[in-house]
Amino acid sequence: MKQDKDRQKTIMIVDDDELLCSLMKEVLLKEGYSIEIQNDGEACLEALSLMVPDTICLDLSLPGMHGLETLKRITGLYPLVPVIILTADDKAETAVNAMQKGAYDYLLKPIDWMKLKTTIKNAVEKGAMSMKLHRLEREVEDRGYPGIIGRSQVMLEIYRQMDRISMSDISVLIQGESGTGKEVIARALHESSGRKKGPFIALNCAAIPANLLESELFGHEKGAFTGAVRRHVGKFEQAHGGTIFLDEITELDTAMQAKLLRVIQERKLNRVGGVAEVEVDIRLITAAQKNLRKEVKDGYFREDLYYRTAVFEMFLPPLRKRREDIPLLAEKFLDDYSKEHGMESVVLSPEALNLLLSHTWPGNVRELQNAIQRAVIVAIGGVIRPEDLPIYVQKRDTLSDRVKTTPPFLSSRSINTEDIERRAIADTIEKTGGNMAEAARLLGIGRTTLYRKLKKYRLS
Repeated sequence: MKQDKDRQKTIMIVDDDELLCSLMKEVLLKEGYSIEIQNDGEACLEALSLMVPDTICLDLSLPGMHGLETLKRITGLYPLVPVIILTADDKAETAVNAMQKGAYDYLLKPIDWMKLKTTIKNAVEKGAMSMKLHRLEREVEDRGYPGIIGRSQVMLEIYRQMDRISMSDISVLIQGESGTGKEVIARALHESSGRKKGPFIALNCAAIPANLLESELFGHEKGAFTGAVRRHVGKFEQAHGGTIFLDEITELDTAMQAKLLRVIQERKLNRVGGVAEVEVDIRLITAAQKNLRKEVKDGYFREDLYYRTAVFEMFLPPLRKRREDIPLLAEKFLDDYSKEHGMESVVLSPEALNLLLSHTWPGNVRELQNAIQRAVIVAIGGVIRPEDLPIYVQKRDTLSDRVKTTPPFLSSRSINTEDIERRAIADTIEKTGGNMAEAARLLGIGRTTLYRKLKKYRLS
């Protein structure tokens, strides 16, 4: 291991601009790297068959094979080698496209030399880490990331994605059903990044009333509005030097989306009622239950904000798609709650485990966690039996059972699902006496979504 650490690291530059290659070589030689230069994609791939560098700097505008095609070939053949994209195209779509094809990071031309050195240093370190993880794959499968439990194939893919982006400052969008652990993933990305010594600030956008959200995000000055008796520092300022995680980003209204876009682009904000600009140094991670691309297509979410937040997209699988992880998760929760209640280790009976494995878990990991917590409290003799589990788990509510027991009128193609939804919303609003926040909670949707549906069904 020490021999590998002391080995001179090699950087391959793939660009047809001879002057730029010469300047980059001069800068990087002073940093102690060995430099290889190739002028097109074909030459790059041929060189890689003879030697594999520690990092590749790849121009997108190459003669012959395009840079994106070259990138695709490199990541397919050498997935552990970080590739840094060099481009004069400052469109967000270009960066998104490159990151989705496996690039580690990208730099705009003309090159900022300090940023080049920092990015290459991080890339080389990340590549070395990935190689180490690859050599110790069995250990990786057992360990994963802090706070994340799972050895299923879908979770191993999540780990591989996290390996590629953890040391980068790129914005990440995490999509998945409620309870799949989006905040856990965001926190793990922060803890494994260069910002881990900085704060991790999380905010659920659906949990804050719309009229208070701007103040919560960006802060306010004393006297900015009735009740503002002192200056308030918002979440973005609190996250300075670290990571801010915005959950349920689709619940932002259009006005707030525009304000958020400005802060992301300029890394500056104005507190509510303030004049002076405040600079913020943050990494942005967002999350959503809804399909954000569909929200953009339907006109509910700004396309330019989508490209800024989704430089890298992750899709977390629901628990029903990773059933082999249920015993591991259950064991972790059993251990946690046994200690919390000062009990000896509690175990699952085979019958109880079978029930856990057969349940569909619409609430995902969070639902499993709650079920285990309840079972630990009521279990007798340190063993969880079927009767200790929640009633809905005891009933073996499997997906196939749901299909079989679906009432005929619901499976009919002639049923108007919009009529059902409209009736449910109207009944809920009547039940809550017009309390929209409570109605949204009971319906399991955000306030913005509720107002949108009220308008759609002409209920407002």
